[in-house]
Amino acid sequence: MDTQTLAAAQEIDFSMLALFARATLTVKLVMIVLLIMSVWSWAIIIQKHIAFKLARREASLFDRAFWSGEPLDELFEKTGSQPDGASEKVFASGMMEWRRSHRQDGKLIAGAQSRIDRSMDVAINKEAEHLQKGLGVLATVGSTSPFIGLFGTIVGITNAFEQIAISQNTNLAVVAPGIAEALLATGIGLVAAIPAVIFYNKLNADSERILGGYEAFADEFSTILSRQLDA
Repeated sequence: MDTQTLAAAQEIDFSMLALFARATLTVKLVMIVLLIMSVWSWAIIIQKHIAFKLARREASLFDRAFWSGEPLDELFEKTGSQPDGASEKVFASGMMEWRRSHRQDGKLIAGAQSRIDRSMDVAINKEAEHLQKGLGVLATVGSTSPFIGLFGTIVGITNAFEQIAISQNTNLAVVAPGIAEALLATGIGLVAAIPAVIFYNKLNADSERILGGYEAFADEFSTILSRQLDA
């Protein structure tokens, strides 16, 4: 490598801002889209982390209250028919159907057990939709960001080769900036995709565990009511 080429290469600014500024409009748009997707992903990750932490705490507190020995009717009076917590909503849906299943003479309407179970299943399904909302975005970002970045890289390298052909010069000072700008798009795509994939798997597993806790509680509560029905 001659001294002039080396000196010219050293004068080129290879910072991310400089590479972005020199990129073509198409590559810039690709980078901006990827950055937006990355910020969107992190917003969902943080929001879900907080929501899941609160859900686990609420479930733990309600579980202690439920198994404290307090009569279920008194616990229901405290929680109300429209509570805020997910576990409380499952409990309230079962209790409301339990009370609706009693006739004025105190006897139970036939099929009470199945109606109570369905009522709690509906409440759990609603909570499942709430817990898993946004996880599809993480899956989409994780699967598409590398390809979007690759598209930007292909466009950038194509433009770099065109500039080389126009200038009729293949030294480092001409080739390096265009290649670096093109590869930056792929790098940003990977930066957006990797956290999205990792946290999608983690958050999806966390949501399944939380929902499993709701389902286990519904089964235990249904068993308690079943004993009372048999009695």
